Amino acid sequence: MDANPIIDMLGRRLRLAVIGGGPGSFIGAMHRTAARIDDRYELVAGALSSDPERSIAAGRALGLQPERCYGNGFELLDGEAARSDGADVVAIMTPNDSHHAYAMGALGRGFDVIIDKPLTNTLEEALDVLARVNETGLVLALTHNYTGYPMVRQARAMVLDGQLGDIRLVQVEYVQGGKADENDPDPDGELPWRYDPVKGGPSLVMGDIGTHAHNLVRFITGLEVAEVAAEVGHIVPDRLVDDYAGAMLRFDNGARGSFWVTQAAAGVENDLRIRVSGTRGSLEWMQEEPTRLIFKPIDGPAQIQTPNGPGTLPLSARASRIVAGHPEGFHEGFANVYSDAAEAIAARRAGVPVEPLADHFPQAIDGVLGLAFVVATIASSSNDGAWTTPEAPMTE
Repeated sequence: MDANPIIDMLGRRLRLAVIGGGPGSFIGAMHRTAARIDDRYELVAGALSSDPERSIAAGRALGLQPERCYGNGFELLDGEAARSDGADVVAIMTPNDSHHAYAMGALGRGFDVIIDKPLTNTLEEALDVLARVNETGLVLALTHNYTGYPMVRQARAMVLDGQLGDIRLVQVEYVQGGKADENDPDPDGELPWRYDPVKGGPSLVMGDIGTHAHNLVRFITGLEVAEVAAEVGHIVPDRLVDDYAGAMLRFDNGARGSFWVTQAAAGVENDLRIRVSGTRGSLEWMQEEPTRLIFKPIDGPAQIQTPNGPGTLPLSARASRIVAGHPEGFHEGFANVYSDAAEAIAARRAGVPVEPLADHFPQAIDGVLGLAFVVATIASSSNDGAWTTPEAPMTE
């Protein structure tokens, strides 16, 4: 990614404003870092906290011009829309219950949008955002950052290239241990927003990591979940929020799959992994070993593929910044979503076609389908695991 197509198309970097992600936020620093890695954006404005004083102080600490440090997100949207040098893009990294309002506000004022997952808390809100995106023609990028890993893109490219044949089986799991302590089943004191179903959504584990697992399956395989039979709940006694979900899957091509996510596996850190099996072979990838993609062809020995190693396909090569044998991971994957979105945004603004290899980042339709999967999983669990069809458009 040595060249900067954004400057080639627009003569400057994209001007970025951020809503949320202030002091103490892990994801806020991640967004801002991702925006700068490939030099596609210039951070020009921020509303970094729901507390106006903290928001303005945080903006100044980042070096923003005082008049572009806003007390809240809607002040930012109005203020930047009124400027001749206002932001082009608004990145939203606030609690889930405000995603809909900020996304609709940004799109309604003509801003392209980058937004943290899940797209919204409800399917109805997600469909509302999708309709606004389609109406305006603006770009909305959803930061499912695992889609930006070079070996995840290699897996997608191999499926598209037919190297696995017809997909028959998919297994995905996302296992964490941060909520495994039975002596601390729920937080004391003021309720963190993720534990509040109004702010965090109807299922903590599904909104937090279940949407990532579902999106990873769709991104690599290109398949849609046609039916799900699920159990969702908690395994830590007396817990009030979901920390576990397991499901059987039926895909739209007839393939079968399994899905398991939890945040209550003691000692496990961030173990997202997937296996995809087709008529010609299988792929295996683990997030904790992100530079290794294992391909097991039906008629030959297993192969370990690495970034920029032998057999690298263009979609994967595009996602790497360094030579073979050097590790890339979470930051760089996040940056790939930002960089691809930047190319789509700049192309729209310049009135030119987007580079096809840049058009693989998660968008509004992916957010809608993720919410539809969450709703169907919860509904299935409430109905003793009955097979349930996600209710959402399968295409834009």
